[in-house]
This record gives sequence, C-alpha cells and structure tokens, in this order.
Amino acid sequence: MTWKHPSSPVTKKFKVQRSAAKVMATVFWYAKGVILLDILPQGQCINAARHCSTLDRLKEAIRRKRPGLLRRGVVLQHDNATPHSANLTQQWLQRYGWEILPHPAHSPDLAPSDFHLFGPLKRHLGGMAFETEDDLISELRNWFDNLDVDFFRVGINSLLSRWQKRIDLQGDYVEK
Repeated sequence: MTWKHPSSPVTKKFKVQRSAAKVMATVFWYAKGVILLDILPQGQCINAARHCSTLDRLKEAIRRKRPGLLRRGVVLQHDNATPHSANLTQQWLQRYGWEILPHPAHSPDLAPSDFHLFGPLKRHLGGMAFETEDDLISELRNWFDNLDVDFFRVGINSLLSRWQKRIDLQGDYVEK
C-alpha cells in the first residue's frame, strides 16, 4: 500500500512485456564470405566441449565450401576466452593442425568481426523485432548471404594493415 495525498496523480501501471531474447551467434568468415554461422541454443553456455563441437561443424563447413583448405592449413583467429584457451580446445586444434593467429587480449581493433562485421550487422538489425528466434536467424542468414564479396575482402585485408599499424604504434590501440 502506498500513502499519498488525495489530489496526487494516479499512479500509472506499466504492462509487463516479455524481454527480448538474445541469440549468441558465432560467425566464421573469410575474404569471400561466411563459412559458418553457428547459433548457441537458448539456455546453453559456451564451454570448451561446446566450442570443440562448433569447430567440428566448422571443419565440415570448410570441407563443403573451401575444398582443399583443410589440407593446405586453416588459420583461425581466437581471442583468449576460456573456451578457446582450454586444454580440450588446444588438443582439438593440435590434432587437426590448425594454426591460431595471435590475438592480444582486449583488442577489438585486431578482430575483423569486431571492427568490420558487427557494426553494420547491428545497424541493419536496429529497430527490427522478431516473433521467434528462427525469424531472427533467418534474417541473419539473409543479411550475410546478400553482402557483396568485397565487404568480406575489405574486412580481412584491413586486418593486415591494422597489424602493421599496431607494430608501428609499438603496441598501442589502432583506431582506424
């Protein structure tokens, strides 16, 4: 019960709305497009076992979309998140001979997904509402499928210049 003066304005009651569900999407891409869009099922968290399962799906996607790459060697950029640095993940990577591109901690300026991919994706999705998780996933796939190949090429190629700038700046953060 709330005490108030008789002439006080009526308290507004707000409708309770369902909070927007969040989807964790992991995007593996290269200079010509997306190789794998992996969606974490609701209620699951990423641990080393889940990450290795994702890497298994990535390996199959590479086999389908980039024949021969598995023999020539895969170079993957990982940050140092626990699932990426866990022994199980390191054993998986070693078993398949995948090389990990060094990635300094807290360096979104050296992660193409952070500096090139997610900004345009967030702008595209801004203001949209989805009835279901499947609708959102469908929109994600559609957006990635309709990007021009130059978009991906520019993102990957800019990593090279950003690495050089980081070296030139003696390790300082690269703005652009």
